[in-house]
Amino acid sequence: MSRFNRRVQIPDLQLPKYDDAEEEGDYSDNNGVARLTTTGSNVSDDQEPVMGVKVLRQASRHRDIKGDYLDVPSHSYLMKIFQKQGDKQVLFADKVLKFTASGKMKHRILLITDFALYIIDPETNALKRRIALAAVEKTCLSDLSDNFLAIIIPKEYDLLMASTRKTEIVAVLVEATKSASDFELEVVFSNSFEYNADAELVKEIQFEEVEGTHYYIVIG
Repeated sequence: MSRFNRRVQIPDLQLPKYDDAEEEGDYSDNNGVARLTTTGSNVSDDQEPVMGVKVLRQASRHRDIKGDYLDVPSHSYLMKIFQKQGDKQVLFADKVLKFTASGKMKHRILLITDFALYIIDPETNALKRRIALAAVEKTCLSDLSDNFLAIIIPKEYDLLMASTRKTEIVAVLVEATKSASDFELEVVFSNSFEYNADAELVKEIQFEEVEGTHYYIVIG
């Protein structure tokens, strides 16, 4: 377990709009604390329980579900990436922030198809990683109304990312996994869990709520 703790703040529960976000980096403020900068938010304070545990923002509850938020068929390089692997259907596509093993956040495109997850670099159009749905064991989320999601892949290394469509991603993964392998994907809610940042590095994630409005994760 690393002794270095990294704290990431979500000031108003909202990820930055992708086109207006800063360039890739560690999103650190002047004090060296990693933080997601944000644009204006129309998120309501109303919340409802999900699955008896998770807190969901009212904005998520009433958001139209599109699945493909990038219009994948209009991007030939995205079509080539997943069709090359023999996948036939895009179930979800959107821009996310992904944590690297060092704790930095990178802009990435997340594709979920009928057989796999794809992590793509939008700057170079390069496929960074393909994860078969059958390799995914579970997803981990906090009990708070934050944007973080960990996808646990025991035979490889795990995926930690942030998305304002976190709830939809989990729902798509559960259904896609069930269809692809007849396996019921476990969804774990905890404000503290471990994940494998790479093949040999295990980190602990701790979620904290400060003054009821700000959310942090501490990566150590």
